[in-house]
Amino acid sequence: MIIQVENLYKTYGDVKAVNGISFQVGEGDLFSFLGTNGAGKTTTIGILTTLLAKTSGAALIGGLDVSRNADKVRGLIGVVFQDSVLDPLLTVRENLAVRGSLYGLRGARLKGAVDGAIETTGILEYAARRYGKLSGGQRRRADIARALLHTPKLLFLDEPTTGLDPKNRRDIWRLIRDLQQSSGMTVFLTTHYMEEAAESDDIVVIHKGEIKAHGSPLELKTRYCSDMLKITTKGGQYVEHSLKSTVDALPIIERHRGDIANVEIINGTLDDVFLNLTEGFTEVFEDVG
Repeated sequence: MIIQVENLYKTYGDVKAVNGISFQVGEGDLFSFLGTNGAGKTTTIGILTTLLAKTSGAALIGGLDVSRNADKVRGLIGVVFQDSVLDPLLTVRENLAVRGSLYGLRGARLKGAVDGAIETTGILEYAARRYGKLSGGQRRRADIARALLHTPKLLFLDEPTTGLDPKNRRDIWRLIRDLQQSSGMTVFLTTHYMEEAAESDDIVVIHKGEIKAHGSPLELKTRYCSDMLKITTKGGQYVEHSLKSTVDALPIIERHRGDIANVEIINGTLDDVFLNLTEGFTEVFEDVG
């Protein structure tokens, strides 16, 4: 496991921003960390990226304690923040060179790292342009290039596609997936777009500082939401049935066979899971009969 979190707390006075959470992230996984604003995800990321001190508990990256070995941990991770940290007056290449020097890169090593990050993220076309003159999607690619300069084992992406149009979101997401799959790099993602989280190997949902669910997309959909069978009868009556699984629709359809005008099955989504877990959802799945 590249990330190990055990009984982690972060308190501000009487407020428990992170309230005893525990989870692990497998090496090479695409991991999504989901929660509403104020749920505790930004605080957790702050601790894992060494920007915040934990109150208690354990947080390890690559077997290293994030508090006692902060410098070594920073060498293992790259971070793309919601708000850019690049200088709008410098060109993309100049920004990358400045950032690379902060990692101790010099001369040919620095040039190689900058050229490699530019090539990997496909930003050569505008590498000589000022960062402040780029479009939103171009800036996001440059931000990712900055995070890749030192070839991290673990990449944190904090809502990387927020504010982008659908095409740029798709292109950035394709880049992220290509990076993760080609290099074996672990990606730790927060996002408000559930279709992005649906590509994950593993998902944690955090709410009010506590973990509400942990599992693969399929496991979460099976556990916390249902498919819906909608039947329109020949007489115009409209009937809905919640389903534990799609195959449970078969006996219901059979019972109504002689009176069906139209049948529709709507699969449960991660949006349903997220809303159910963060809006006081209690128990799922009554009898589908």
